[in-house]
Amino acid sequence: MRQTANDSRPRVVLADDDAMFAEALREFLSAEYEVVRIVGSGSALVQAGVELKPNVAVVDIDLKLPNGRSAICELKARRPSIKLVCVTKQRKPALVVESFRIGISALLVKNSPATELLTAIQEALMDRVYISPLIAKEVVEDLLKAGVRREYKPQLTSRQLEVLRLLAEGKSMKSIAETLGISARTVQFHKYEMMKNLNVKTNAAIVQYAMQHGIVRLS
Repeated sequence: MRQTANDSRPRVVLADDDAMFAEALREFLSAEYEVVRIVGSGSALVQAGVELKPNVAVVDIDLKLPNGRSAICELKARRPSIKLVCVTKQRKPALVVESFRIGISALLVKNSPATELLTAIQEALMDRVYISPLIAKEVVEDLLKAGVRREYKPQLTSRQLEVLRLLAEGKSMKSIAETLGISARTVQFHKYEMMKNLNVKTNAAIVQYAMQHGIVRLS
């Protein structure tokens, strides 16, 4: 799609120190998004995020100078509204939990299908959390095998647990409503009550809670 001065597509910054990979992403994303800059370091990511005000940053979380996580924290502090879609070669449980704690919207492994990146960006732009199935299943299995699953003390109703599990699996409100045979408004009510009971305020915190307590269902 040809870009114009009045391009109204969501604006994206790409941050990756692999220039060939980043250029390939630019070509792939340009049909639906306005890729405004490619950067190769954490400091350049922060600068581009502040100056260009993109809607989304697609970031290799292993960036250097400073490291990707530090850059993400700084950028999120300076531009809280930006959506951060991160890719990584790692699948360690600690990395996943820490990544969502610092405010990212989506996490994929670097060899995920390119179409999955489109899904992750779309979910982020709709204020939803996305975790690649390649990461989610492995991380939950590792948590359980390592014996770090905490004893679950029921604080939620059975319906709230169903909503929690489906939210943690990345399902949309509409999809949850269809799965459970209830209205989207009822799903929203259960989500509100659940977040109040658990004293959490973000979707990322919901995902973290579900993973810590083994609530996410393995496929």
